[in-house]
Amino acid sequence: MVTLERNHDGHTRRVVITKGAVGWEVREERDSRVVRQITYRDWHRVERVMQAFELEQAAYSTNR
Repeated sequence: MVTLERNHDGHTRRVVITKGAVGWEVREERDSRVVRQITYRDWHRVERVMQAFELEQAAYSTNR
């Protein structure tokens, strides 16, 4: 399982990636509420989700 998490102004954004029976389950949470849940069969799509999260984090850190 991989968990990426960002906290900002008392709010939490989290992406949780787990290996499922047919691929990788990607769950996006905002303040403990699931806002998106997708199963990918292709690991490269999971890598894109992780990269987008990291780029967003870097952009936030740069603008602060």
